[in-house]
Amino acid sequence: MTEHLIHVDHPLVQHKLSIMRDKATSTAEFRQLLREISQLLAYEVTRNLPMTTRRIETPMEPMDAPVLDGKKLALVSILRAGNGLLDGILELIPSARVGFVGLYRDEETLKPVEYYFKVPDALADRLVITVDPMLATGNSSVAAIDRLKQAGAMNIRFLCLLASPEGIARMKEAHPDVPIVTAAVDSHLNDAGYIVPGLGDAGDRMFGTK
Repeated sequence: MTEHLIHVDHPLVQHKLSIMRDKATSTAEFRQLLREISQLLAYEVTRNLPMTTRRIETPMEPMDAPVLDGKKLALVSILRAGNGLLDGILELIPSARVGFVGLYRDEETLKPVEYYFKVPDALADRLVITVDPMLATGNSSVAAIDRLKQAGAMNIRFLCLLASPEGIARMKEAHPDVPIVTAAVDSHLNDAGYIVPGLGDAGDRMFGTK
């Protein structure tokens, strides 16, 4: 995976995302759609995983069958909204190791403040997929990836539902080696640092809070 930005324009992804954007969509439906869309995006973000073969016996004959190679990958959720993507991907890759980076945005400065960090061991030997529904200013994503690199991660991919041009540029400047996989690149950020047209606050819509 060498491109810096991968836009997943699959019709099912785009259809589900449009329903999620609608302000009339309920919390329960939003949560279910997020789970479904995360699985579809997971297929793209895990493309080109290293493979090897293992000797097995089919009902017909022995064969050298393709299987994943290397250490189990790590999924790292940027709290709290990242957990919505995490659940769906874990259904697809249940053996993945899981980590969490807790960041909140200072509403005055729009800068991220860390309050929690817990990740799997041996990050240097794992593909690390960082998940957060929104890549807005990019400040939280950059801060999370800074911390993951400090913890030893070397092969990182970033998965989100929506990205802003500003967030993409910020990530490319700070971490040009980290590919971004997203379902949509929206128009811009508003003065409050939210993606437009966007879908509002993903965490609030997922958990039914304000």
